[in-house]
Amino acid sequence: MMRERVEHVKGLKLNTKFTLVITIFVVVPIVVLGTVLFRNMETTQINENLTYMQYTMERNRDNIQTCVDSINMTTQFFLSDKALLEHLRGVLTGETMTASEKLAFYNTNIASLKRLVNNNPLLYGVRVYASDDNVQEMMPILYSRSRMMKQEWAKTEEFSGWYYNYSDAIFSDLNVGRDQKVVSLITPIADYGCGTTGVVEATMTMQSMFPALFGTIENEWGCFVTDNGDIYFGDNGHESYEPLILEELSGEMERSGIQTYYKKNGDKKQVISYLYIKELKGTLFCVQDITESLTRLSYMRNLFVAVMAGLVIILAFLINYTVTHLLGEFYGILKSIRRVQQGDLDVVIKNCGNDEMGELGNQINKMLEHIRLLMADNIKREVLAKNSEIRALQNQINAHFIYNVLESVKMMAEIDEEYAISDAITSLGKLLRYSMRWVSGNVKVEEELEYIKDYLSLINLRVDYEIYLSLNIPDLILKQEIPKMSLQPIVENAIYHGIEEMAEDTNIYMKGVFDGNDCIIEVTDAGKGMSERELEHLRKRIAGEVETSGGSGNGIGLKNVQDRIRMSFGEGYGISIASMEGCFTKVMVRIPYGRQSGQNNVSKLIGKNE
Repeated sequence: MMRERVEHVKGLKLNTKFTLVITIFVVVPIVVLGTVLFRNMETTQINENLTYMQYTMERNRDNIQTCVDSINMTTQFFLSDKALLEHLRGVLTGETMTASEKLAFYNTNIASLKRLVNNNPLLYGVRVYASDDNVQEMMPILYSRSRMMKQEWAKTEEFSGWYYNYSDAIFSDLNVGRDQKVVSLITPIADYGCGTTGVVEATMTMQSMFPALFGTIENEWGCFVTDNGDIYFGDNGHESYEPLILEELSGEMERSGIQTYYKKNGDKKQVISYLYIKELKGTLFCVQDITESLTRLSYMRNLFVAVMAGLVIILAFLINYTVTHLLGEFYGILKSIRRVQQGDLDVVIKNCGNDEMGELGNQINKMLEHIRLLMADNIKREVLAKNSEIRALQNQINAHFIYNVLESVKMMAEIDEEYAISDAITSLGKLLRYSMRWVSGNVKVEEELEYIKDYLSLINLRVDYEIYLSLNIPDLILKQEIPKMSLQPIVENAIYHGIEEMAEDTNIYMKGVFDGNDCIIEVTDAGKGMSERELEHLRKRIAGEVETSGGSGNGIGLKNVQDRIRMSFGEGYGISIASMEGCFTKVMVRIPYGRQSGQNNVSKLIGKNE
C-alpha cells in the first residue's frame, strides 16, 4: 500500500508536486503550533483552577480550624466553671436555692457565661442542659432536660461528639431558629459522685463552619462527608453529584493534607479538592466544574482549525496557479523532449531565455546536435566493425590452415612411430584451438582445466623434470563458468616464478571448495614461495596500489586475472594469495556459484536504467 502511494506521488505533475510540498511546509508548522498552543492553553486553564481550588481549600481549612478551636475552648471554659458544676450537682441531688441565691447565681455566673458567648461572633450559642427538669432555666445559658429532648441529636442513644446540619428546635413553639442549620459539639458533664449532671451544647451555624457549602460562585459547590457516610450539602448543594462523591470515597483517599486534582467525569470536567478533618471525623469536598471554560477553549480550537483549513485551500490554489505559470517554459521544453522520444531529432527549442530554464533549453539543443553527430559517427563505426568481422573471419580461415598443417605433421610422426612428437603436436593443436576460438569470454572450469593439461604437457617437453597436476574439484564447480584464460596465467606464474628455479619433480595442486554462496578454486605449488615483503608487494600490485609495467615477475598476469574477474562478477570477487618462503604459494580464486560471468554488471546497468 505504501509503495502504491509512493508511485502515485511520482506520477503527479511537477506543478502538483510543488503545490503539495509547499502546502505541507505551510500546514505542518501551523498544525504543530496550533496543537502546542491550544494544549498549553488547556493545561494552563486546568493548572490555574487547580491553584485556585488549592488556595480555597487552604482558606477553608484555616476557617474550620479556627471554628473548631473556638468551640473547644468555649466548651472547656464551661466545663471548668465550678459554680455551674456545683449548681448542676445540686439540681440532681435535690438541693434547693433561695430566690436571692438564684438571682446572685444568674447575675454573676450566668451573666459571665453569656458575655463570653456574645463576645465570640462565630458562635451561634452555648447551652447547658441539666439532667433533671427540676431546674430554674436561665436563658440563654441554662435549660432543663425536657428542653434538650426537643433537639434532634438528643434522640440518639448516646449523645456526644459532633452533630451536623440540624435545625435548632429548643423553641419549636415559637419557630425560632428553624431557618438556620447548625453544627454542634455535644459534651456530657460528668460528676465523680453523681454521674452525668448535664450536657454542654456548643453550637455554630453550618455556614460559619463550612462557608464552602454556601458559596455563591457559579459552577462551584461543596459538601461535608462524615466517616459514617452521611453527606451534607449547603445552599449551593448539588445532590445530583452524590454518586461522584461516593465514587471518590470508594477509592484510596489521603487522610493528611489537602489533595487537589483534575478529573473527567463523563462529559464533565472537574477540579476536585478534599481535606480530611480529624477533629470533625469527616472530609470536606470542594468541586469546581470547568466544563464550560474548556468547552469554550475547544470551540476556539475547532474554529482555528476551520479557518486554517479554509486558508490552506485558498493558498493551495494560489500556489498551484503561480507554480504553473512559472513552469510554463518548462512544459514547453518537456513537449519538445516528448517529440524527440517519438523519433523526431530535428526538434529545436526556440525562445530560450536567460534563466535556468533557458539554459536547460540551450543545453538540450546542443545535446540533440551532438546526438545527430554521434549517429553519423556510429554509422561509420558499424562499417568499420563489419570490416573487422571480415578480417577476423579471414584470420579464422588462416587458423584452420595451421590446424590442417599440424594434423599432417602429426600423421607423419605417427607413421614414423614418433608418438611423443605426435602427442606434443596434439597438445599444441588443442592450445591453438582454445586460444584462437571465436567465442565469448565465458568458458566452463572443466574447459579451462583441459587447456591447462595441454599446456603442462608441452611444458614437460621443454624441461628436464616432471610437473604433475593434481585435481580435487567437485563436478558442480567444473560446470561453473569463468572468464576464459583466468586459471592458466596462475599456473604459468607458478611454473616460472615458483617451480622453474628449483628444477625438480613437483606438483601443482588444484582444489575446489564451497564457501556459502561462493566457490573457491585453489592453485597451490610446492615451489620456492615468497617472503612476507615480496608477498605484500605482490598483493599491492594485484590491487593496483603499485604501478605495474611490462616484463616478467611483476604480477601483471595475476592483476589481469583479478581485473577480469571483478569486471565479470563484482568487487567482492577476485584472487587472494598466501605463501611461505621455501614451502609453497597458494592462489585462491573466488567466484559466485551459479551465476554466469557478466551477469552482475548487466544487473547493475539495468538498475541504473530503471
